[in-house]
Amino acid sequence: MTDKPMSPIVINDTTLRDGEQSAGVAFSLDEKLDIARGLDALGVPELEIGIPAMGEAEREGIRGVAALGLRARLMVWSRMQRDDIALAANLGAHLIDISVPASDQHLRSKLHKDRPWLLRAIDEHVRFARDLGFDVGVGAEDASRGDADLLAAIAEAAQAAGARRIRFADTLGVLDPFATFERIAALRACCDLEIEMHAHDDLGMATANTLAAAKAGATHLNTTVNGLGERSGNAPLEEVVLGLHVCHGMGTGIDLKGFPEISQRVAVASGRPLPWQKSIVGGGAFTHEAGIHVDGLMKDPANYQGFDPELVGRHHHIVLGKHSGTRAVQLVMSELGHSLAEGAARELLRRVKLFVASRKHSPTDADLLALLGAKP
Repeated sequence: MTDKPMSPIVINDTTLRDGEQSAGVAFSLDEKLDIARGLDALGVPELEIGIPAMGEAEREGIRGVAALGLRARLMVWSRMQRDDIALAANLGAHLIDISVPASDQHLRSKLHKDRPWLLRAIDEHVRFARDLGFDVGVGAEDASRGDADLLAAIAEAAQAAGARRIRFADTLGVLDPFATFERIAALRACCDLEIEMHAHDDLGMATANTLAAAKAGATHLNTTVNGLGERSGNAPLEEVVLGLHVCHGMGTGIDLKGFPEISQRVAVASGRPLPWQKSIVGGGAFTHEAGIHVDGLMKDPANYQGFDPELVGRHHHIVLGKHSGTRAVQLVMSELGHSLAEGAARELLRRVKLFVASRKHSPTDADLLALLGAKP
């Protein structure tokens, strides 16, 4: 681990670009504007909002977001082609990410080119984008499978041409946090550019890899709301921001209490309902059933609370089920206006366990009242 002081972290949320690249997801213009407003209201400082070369409808959406007058800086994404970059001009975006192959696999198999060609092309296209008025980031696609020498050469060429940022993309989500730290630390040691981490979740490590990148010297982190994105998705905004805060004491200026609302907006707009056990924003994130946990929470929330759910606009919720104890039954029923003695609580718990075994879900308040009033 590095002993250098960590720079302030800037979140670049790409829900409206890479998030929308999820198979089957297509935001309407109104949905894009609504999501952009919501992210801006949370204090997300940068938004990646589209791919101009996709067509006029996409460019209309980019113009629409730009016309909102948000506080966030706006980024668009482009292939390393002059025509694509030209289409991004005059849409209201401040930054452009020019995607370049950063592995020999992509360089040779996708483009049938060599490294000298790549470095010349980076110089040409970065300068072209700069002449159009953009701040430029070079997106190192498949950097996680490229070697360190190639990435260093890309960074050097990008910086010499006037780029301000390099995006390290774990395009296939194949890194672990240890390798991520080493790769970002090595990149930090060889260039003065802003470094942006772009992690995919194919192995379930996008959040961990993103946090490791921040520790290693990355200045910018890509996220999407709910982890939306290609295949298994990207690093979730809510997990990255809370992880930085709780695990590393690193602030982003983003309002954590707004996560539930923006999460629901994106879930509805994308047609991708949240898994019940999704961390932070899922229905089960702060739901407790096990008797030992409920008893501990009742005595002192710190017993089973890694962070206060109010930090992210949530609260603990106790449900009854197979693993409940009589104290939990008494607590839940008291909130429903019924004070139960020990024996009555034990009997109701017996009925609850039978209910859960047959119905495969926790009883609702109405179910509990029906069970309480049922004849033995």
